[in-house]
Amino acid sequence: MGKIIAIANQKGGVGKTTTTINLAASLAAEGKKTLIIDADPQANSTSGYGIDPKKMPSSIYECLVDDYPMEGSQVATCCENLHLIGSRIDLAGAEIELINKPSRENVMRRAIAAIAPSYDYILIDCSPSLGLITVNALTAADSVIIPVQAEYFALEGITKLLNTIRIIKSRLNPALEIEGFLLTMYDARLRLANQIYEELKGHFGDMVFDTVIPRNIRLSEAPSHGLPCLLYDPASRGATSHISLARELINRNNQG
Repeated sequence: MGKIIAIANQKGGVGKTTTTINLAASLAAEGKKTLIIDADPQANSTSGYGIDPKKMPSSIYECLVDDYPMEGSQVATCCENLHLIGSRIDLAGAEIELINKPSRENVMRRAIAAIAPSYDYILIDCSPSLGLITVNALTAADSVIIPVQAEYFALEGITKLLNTIRIIKSRLNPALEIEGFLLTMYDARLRLANQIYEELKGHFGDMVFDTVIPRNIRLSEAPSHGLPCLLYDPASRGATSHISLARELINRNNQG
């Protein structure tokens, strides 16, 4: 049974999609069968792999709203061992369409159940909100990775997200755990970045990944080429840091 990990933070611009694209490619490179589910209407994980939403057989929208099976909705990517269920802008309207569905918070969980045994890891790229789609992702997930930008305001949104996770854990998904906090856009030259890392470590201890994701121009450039950083520039710090993250994640789960 694959481990389902939501990558969530209702604050935008913290690196959720960058983490999803590059962690998935790194897990696949480590020999793990991996699936990305793009649950963000902006569809950046989809376009970041050079996939045209118009050419997909179906998207996460049809799987949630029209009960399409996820099996058959996946598309191959440029990475071996890695598939993707893409998103379209239609997903923005799915929240309203799901309102009248029975057990509306569990729609994604039911859809994923059929394909989870085919993968080692399933990563869900969440939108920067705490709406019904994100609630579905957190209800379907075994754990959540929370990317935190190395800036002062980034810490402010964590409290709200942790509160949402607590509510989902108590009412919808008692097994939901925090996989870890991931510091992104880290610049070791800045005192503030180091302070934020120390503050996160002080608050959350082992729940903070040892790996930090640096600010890296290659990470920013890769999506415009439809490639993960690992294929765009394997020697870059953006690529090597995500390989380290993938190994740390695999080790954590092997120990557990």
